[in-house]
Amino acid sequence: MKIAMPVDDKNIETTVCISFGRTPYFLVYDTETKESAFIDNSAAASQGGAGIKAAQAIVDSKVSALLTPRCGENAAEVIKTADIKMYKTIDGSAMDNINAFVEGKLSLLQEIHPGFHNHGEK
Repeated sequence: MKIAMPVDDKNIETTVCISFGRTPYFLVYDTETKESAFIDNSAAASQGGAGIKAAQAIVDSKVSALLTPRCGENAAEVIKTADIKMYKTIDGSAMDNINAFVEGKLSLLQEIHPGFHNHGEK
């Protein structure tokens, strides 16, 4: 199964990025082959709509699950429409979250926030 998560650096031991839409990179990890790839998030520098653009990048990467600390409602709608499940990350590295996911220890992401919509908040 291929999973994705927003990360701060191109390293499997990096931290999970708190911002889904403005993350610098997405880690795409195959739980069967244990191969990882990093995607530059071109939406990070967008004036607006970063979450939707980032969500489309996730859909285009053909993953089955997204591991993220939070997600705005517009991005979440794109992800849900593509039938990608969203899981809430835990404190720790990207690898810690991959292991927790594989072990069935991550819960589904229930809290979808309204999004920041150019408020400049993080």
